[in-house]
Amino acid sequence: MQGKLCILLLLTICTVNLPAHSQYTAPEKISLLFIGDIMGHDEQIWSAENRETRTYNYDDVFKYISGEISEADIAVANFEVTLSGSPYTGYPQFSSPVELASACINAGIDFLVTANNHSADRFNKGIISTINKLDSIGIPHTGTFTDQAQRDSLYPVILKRNGFSLALLNYTYGTNGIKVPPPAIVNLIDKSLIERDIEKARKENPDAVILFLHWGTEYDTVPSLNQTILAEYFLDRGADLVIGSHPHVLQKMVWTKRSFPSKDRVIVYSLGNFVSNQRRLRTDGGSMVRIELEKNGDSTIVSDAGYYLTWVYAPIENYRKRFFILPCSKFENSPEFFSKPADYQKMKLFIKNSRRLLNNQNVNVGEIVYRGDSLLKE
Repeated sequence: MQGKLCILLLLTICTVNLPAHSQYTAPEKISLLFIGDIMGHDEQIWSAENRETRTYNYDDVFKYISGEISEADIAVANFEVTLSGSPYTGYPQFSSPVELASACINAGIDFLVTANNHSADRFNKGIISTINKLDSIGIPHTGTFTDQAQRDSLYPVILKRNGFSLALLNYTYGTNGIKVPPPAIVNLIDKSLIERDIEKARKENPDAVILFLHWGTEYDTVPSLNQTILAEYFLDRGADLVIGSHPHVLQKMVWTKRSFPSKDRVIVYSLGNFVSNQRRLRTDGGSMVRIELEKNGDSTIVSDAGYYLTWVYAPIENYRKRFFILPCSKFENSPEFFSKPADYQKMKLFIKNSRRLLNNQNVNVGEIVYRGDSLLKE
């Protein structure tokens, strides 16, 4: 799936060339998919391990969701784990095999954001090792840096595809009290810093500035006052999309439609968990948010915004827990797929709670669902 995006900073811009006699220029479009927390708990590591060869493979985790991921032009996910080598362990100081990131590529994920509260779990070594291993397998990323020189040269990231130029910035509220040892850098949420970075990004004349923030209160389905204040602050200073992670549960999504020349605004307060071993109420799933941008001349608008509900199915197979990310609407009427009726009922409860929350609180962002073989936005 690397062909979708290739090496991000070296992308060529594709343009639509119409015959000279045409008086109409078709608008250019791009679809963006934002994916929540990719965790690495102990049970996930054990599930991926071949105990005879001591190798790891996570591809099955994504096999039921890869079609939806690959459909988007650019898919961005929060990678909430370090790749700092063995011993591989989960909470509270994560370190997973690099094969987890390789499976992300194979599933169609194009880009990872790495600034989160677990970025410094393995201190300087872990930050730098994660960066180097992601570089070695060819998946672009941002949010953490080996030193200031690297940050200065690579940040903000400018994504170019389908004739669009998009700036992507990533920050976290903190690192679980672990001081980030120099020279490594983890981008922290600081209003003046982010304001300067947005200004720097704007000098590249992007069609949109995307801010991916690791913020909020864990397990709270209502955005905090600080989240709402920060979102409006950064939108007022040039951000167009604000995408959130960290709470491990879903929070509302708001698409504010504005009249030209003002730009539309989209805030996704929390995407929830994409894959983890968290099984408590509301933490066993999350969402993928799909946003479509449309450009006609110098004008760029949000032309569509919707979300997929996703749930982590974790059956026991051959005495070992397995992990599969399911697109909920595709499986909600398929009880025969599940090995135990209780698992099916758990997914149905997640769907019920999520729809109640998002149907009541979302603004202009509906669910993308399967009806037969077709995808519809409700």
